[in-house]
Amino acid sequence: MPDPNLFRLRVEYVKLGRLSLLSHLEIARALERAVRRADLPFAVSQGFSPHMKIAFGSALPVGVGSTCEIFDLQMTRYVAPERALAALQDASVPDLMPHACRYIESRDAAASVAYPFATYRAELSEEPEDGLAFPETVQVVRKKKQKTLVVSEFLAEEPMVRGKVVTFELEAKPTGSLRPDVLLRACLDEWKAAHPAAEPLRVVSVTRTAQRATR
Repeated sequence: MPDPNLFRLRVEYVKLGRLSLLSHLEIARALERAVRRADLPFAVSQGFSPHMKIAFGSALPVGVGSTCEIFDLQMTRYVAPERALAALQDASVPDLMPHACRYIESRDAAASVAYPFATYRAELSEEPEDGLAFPETVQVVRKKKQKTLVVSEFLAEEPMVRGKVVTFELEAKPTGSLRPDVLLRACLDEWKAAHPAAEPLRVVSVTRTAQRATR
């Protein structure tokens, strides 16, 4: 049998609409079912509990959509990328639709760490009066302990606020990351504190629009 590492297919797909409310585990299961329906020759692990050799990109918070998610599928034989893509598209629903396939080398970074820089687009319920300031720090709870994150250490680019739309880029670090929904919540809390008489702002939608490997 050929070495499955020789046929490592990277698939790009969207996660939109109501499916953005699914957890990372639920998305993973849905994608595995799509691969099976597409009848692709996927590799299987050895041992007492064999499973599909598929690896997923960094997890998105529940409620955050994306136009640029990835997963890596190890295959037992070569299938032309365009044929694999067509088969996956036939087996998928519109809000979880693959839109690109390509083979990558075995030495390439795993899907979960391949793209540490991610751009997010958030739409607010109203245009924020006086703009929207990003806080210097954010409090998070990790392993039942409260931790202070310095926002500037995770922001890769200067955030932009245009009307109701907020765009920002975050860097995931080996020691941890700052979730986009947590950052936005902190922004809105600060805005509310500065405008106590105003109608509270709400986040209508958050979408990951791009991922990249380097600055």
